[in-house]
Amino acid sequence: MARLTPENEVLARTIIGRYPVPKSALIPLLHLAQEQDGWVTDEAMAHIAELVGVSAAEVLGTCSFYEMFKREPVGRYLVNICTNISCVLMGSDDLLSHAEQRLGVTVGETTPDGTFTLEGVECIAACTEAPCLQVNYRYRYKVTPESFDELVDDLAAGAFADEIPPHGTLARVRQVIAADRVAGAVEPTDGRQPEWMGDPDGGAS
Repeated sequence: MARLTPENEVLARTIIGRYPVPKSALIPLLHLAQEQDGWVTDEAMAHIAELVGVSAAEVLGTCSFYEMFKREPVGRYLVNICTNISCVLMGSDDLLSHAEQRLGVTVGETTPDGTFTLEGVECIAACTEAPCLQVNYRYRYKVTPESFDELVDDLAAGAFADEIPPHGTLARVRQVIAADRVAGAVEPTDGRQPEWMGDPDGGAS
């Protein structure tokens, strides 16, 4: 599997440059790796470790802590159905069973064509809209078996291509900070405050 591509390595170095301590960029770099391949490969983690000057084990420790980072391939569409109390009371257990039958997979599996991965997840903070689910972390509310089937058909047909990008893409617009807007990162041990925090003696910068 892939390390970061040359283009993404350039972007990674730009991201690292925004932080006074390179390893502070681990999370955005892991997102970059996942955007590249749809999941975070061991090779990408080793590459990130080289870029920020830490061990591959430390990158793995960060990656494995967060549920959103996947360390093995998932489908183009990751379907997370909430299994917490509000959604359960509104029928999410039945919805999850229906989803397994409709997709022909059990929770944690990916369809043979690589299109869908199905997961049951803890609360996704939409309790008033239960039962709810996410597709690549984009919400769908008050989902019924019928609306789930319609959603799957639409996704398979590419109907939501503009709204729901492939797994790993958090946003289609990447942050760009103009040179004259950079805050002025400083080493945290040198006793100075970043320029945007103002004069430490009380005056505005």
